[in-house]
Parts: sequence; C-alpha cells; structure tokens
Amino acid sequence: MRRVLILGGTAEARALAAELTGRGPHVVSSLAGRVSNPRLPVGEVREGGFGGPDGLARWLADERIDALVDATHPFAARMTASAAQASARTGVPLLVLRRPGWQEGPDDRWHRVASLEEAAGRLARWRSAPDGGHHLPADRPVRVFLTTGRRSLPVFTRVAGVWLLARSVDPPEPPVPGNVHVLLDRGPYTVEGERQLIRGHRLDVLVTKDSGGGMTTAKLVAARELGLPVIMVNRPPLPRGVHLVDTVEAAAAWAAQG
Repeated sequence: MRRVLILGGTAEARALAAELTGRGPHVVSSLAGRVSNPRLPVGEVREGGFGGPDGLARWLADERIDALVDATHPFAARMTASAAQASARTGVPLLVLRRPGWQEGPDDRWHRVASLEEAAGRLARWRSAPDGGHHLPADRPVRVFLTTGRRSLPVFTRVAGVWLLARSVDPPEPPVPGNVHVLLDRGPYTVEGERQLIRGHRLDVLVTKDSGGGMTTAKLVAARELGLPVIMVNRPPLPRGVHLVDTVEAAAAWAAQG
C-alpha cells in the first residue's frame, strides 16, 4: 500500500487526509503539537517534531514513505526547509500545498512588509508615516489589532507608543506587558464581529500575516469597510525547486499516484 506523510495542522491538510483516505493510500498526518486541542484529521496522526531534517529523513526511510506533502502553515518556513532537505536526502518526492495568498483590492489600504521585524519598525514610525497615524494625539498610543500569532508577540511589545490587542488561539508565554490585551479566540470569524471588535477597541491599524484562505478574510473585509490600514507581512520564500500546488484536489491527485 502506498504510504503518504502529510505535514499538517491546517484546514487544507485535514481535507487532504480525508480525500486521500478515500482513494486508498495509507495516510499519516504529522502535527507539530504547538496548539492545544488541535482539530485532528482522519486517519493515523503523529504529534511532535522529527528533530530537524536529519530526523525527518530517518523517519521517512524507516516508515517507507512513498510521498511527502508539506501542507503546513505558509509561515512554517523552518518545517518547509526541513522537508525539502529530507526529500533531497532520501529521494522521497515532496509536494508543497499552500492556499492562495490574499490579494489587495482597490479600496484596501495595505502596506506590505517582508518580515515581522519590518512590521514592528513600521509601527514605530506610524505617526509620521504617510497614510499612518499622524492625526493621533501625541499622548495617545497607536492601538494595534495584532493577529500574527502568540509567538510573534515579543517582536511588537518592544515598540514604544503602542497598545496591542493580540488575538490568538492559545495564550502567549508570560509575562504579558501591560500594554497588551490578549484575546483568546478561534475562528471562523464574521465581518460584523470584526467590525464590532475594531470599533469597540478603537483600533487604528491591523497587523497580520498573508496566511491566505477564506476563514480569516473577515478581518480584512471589516478593515476595508472601516478604512483601517493594514500592515501585511508577506510569506517567506519557498526553498528553490519545490513543486507547489494551491488546491487540495491537485495535491490529492499527485500524492495518490504510484
């Protein structure tokens, strides 16, 4: 029986596991274990890391895996790099499944940046930046809607003159600074709910990653409707030479072939 390893944790990974299970291959889904109470895919599930590319290469060989699909989050750059290296060392074919990124519309006010650090730097200059918060009173902090994940919080807490509404599934590591309000929540979200959140907290700017997909676009629609600027962190580049698809159907067709 053909054996397929899916590096998962995303909705696309769960959909792929369900699709492949119906086509005959034995599917193993690997979860990093960084989120409490994750939504589990059908089939066999493996939790925890592999120990870098060497550990993943050994696991692929020991388990006689025929195909490897990286369906992790678009910003899981380290895992994707490990998958590419392990594939090259073992000869196990690798496919990367990534949902399409978000595209800016004519009424959006997006500022694209290359990294979290660049996003933090933009916030530090927000009052004087074009299209920024220069209209705010000097003694009022820039109120930021931060949806880049709990692990990124320390990058932004070092910025002076900001107040952060940080939304995440799991709580960040303590201590949490006094200028941070943590909102624990899990999507899907609604446009009306996001509008109420932005208005209720008097938010000035949204900082988010270009994760893509449909579940989290409500915040972008609400930002557009309310004229809220968005600092959009671009995705990290993929390793050179990897095969990329953006639909579950294409990934299933590739992984099921033998």
